[in-house]
Amino acid sequence: MAERSCLAIILAAGEGTRMRSKKPKVLHEIAGLAMVAHVAAATKAAGVDHIALVVGPDAGRVGAVLESEGVDMSVWVQSERRGTAHAVLAARTALEAGYDDILVVFADTPLITPGLLQQARRVIDPDNGRDAAGHGDIAVIGFRSDNPFGYGRLIEDKGQIIAIREERDASSAEKAITLCNGGLMAMRGVGALSLLDQIGNDNAKDEFYLTDIVALAHEQGRRVVAVEAPHEELLGVNTRAELAAAETIWQRRKRRQMMENGVTLIDPDSVHFSYDTQIASDVTVEPQVFFGRNVRVAGDAVIHAFSHIEGADIAEGVSVGPFARLRPGTVLGENAKVGNFCEIKAATIGAGTKVNHLSYIGDAVLGSAANIGAGTITCNYDGVNKYRTEIGHKAFVGSNSALVAPVRIGDGAYVASGSVVTQDVPADALAVARARQTNKPELAARIRSRAKVKRP
Repeated sequence: MAERSCLAIILAAGEGTRMRSKKPKVLHEIAGLAMVAHVAAATKAAGVDHIALVVGPDAGRVGAVLESEGVDMSVWVQSERRGTAHAVLAARTALEAGYDDILVVFADTPLITPGLLQQARRVIDPDNGRDAAGHGDIAVIGFRSDNPFGYGRLIEDKGQIIAIREERDASSAEKAITLCNGGLMAMRGVGALSLLDQIGNDNAKDEFYLTDIVALAHEQGRRVVAVEAPHEELLGVNTRAELAAAETIWQRRKRRQMMENGVTLIDPDSVHFSYDTQIASDVTVEPQVFFGRNVRVAGDAVIHAFSHIEGADIAEGVSVGPFARLRPGTVLGENAKVGNFCEIKAATIGAGTKVNHLSYIGDAVLGSAANIGAGTITCNYDGVNKYRTEIGHKAFVGSNSALVAPVRIGDGAYVASGSVVTQDVPADALAVARARQTNKPELAARIRSRAKVKRP
């Protein structure tokens, strides 16, 4: 495709009342990312130069969320909700900038792909031949449905789309058409604003419908063609049930992509990914694993069952779980091991270090080849501030120990089991921080006897 400038207008002004939510509909998340951000990412990947986001008068949070995700855009407010064409024209200044291509997309269609948008742009590229079959001035994205009831129909004549007819206005013959309107549209920038300005509001709702641009374009000798896409890619989300359905589709796509890239998923349907999960080839993921945002896993790692991971960087050869929780700020070095029922937070675990059982390591740095015994915790919080624990290379911390931060365990040091360590332990030293054991002969038997006498 020739190098052409492109404007994407993302319509995000809908109220979304059926979500029954305090926050705007398009901020509800798929795979940890707001729906509108999914749409913005797809447009950018399709080569869009600028995004014009159209929001309602009470939806300032939508723009703020996109800004937090690093999206470069301009924000336009549709002060009155008077139809989709009216919403597009809210970004009039952006339309007047003279982009070659214009994409109109909806913020509640999080499953659209860059490939589909690129295909629509190719259709309106004049270098592909204005009069060639399948090319035109406007591309309407649609889908086939065996049960098209309720959808607008794309009315076709001699290979061109001449109108979009809503269900309530369609004739019996038109209702039999299975090619439905998906709502998304691409148009050549030249003349687009003129067509938009000609759209009227002579309808029951007194609104300006973007779909009317098709008939107007046809009447003026412009060519409108359809680009067909799978229905699921155009799925609009209006309810919590539809949000869950979109999540299911997104997760299915991601799992397939992971396996195609060399990741072993033993039970794919039970693994949940975030939009930004990165997993290298030859990683094995066991059942019931949840990946939150900002997780990277290097090759040959094994993520065992029932682990919950977010904000973690996992090096090659690491073993995690089962039943492990890695919280944000976790960094695991090569061949480290975090075992069952362990929690790691804001901590770096050195290469070859083992945190095997029932331990909590937070706000800490552990050197290489160290061993953390079962039940060990770093006491990092005094109710007001967090403090840091440092554990040196080849240090050995015995089971059921409490390391009260700030504290440092030196290289090669030992901490005896059951210790409460409140002072630094020098390298190669042994720390014993517990009461000395004393045995009282026969005392247990006397205690039992007294208890039996007291029993009613």
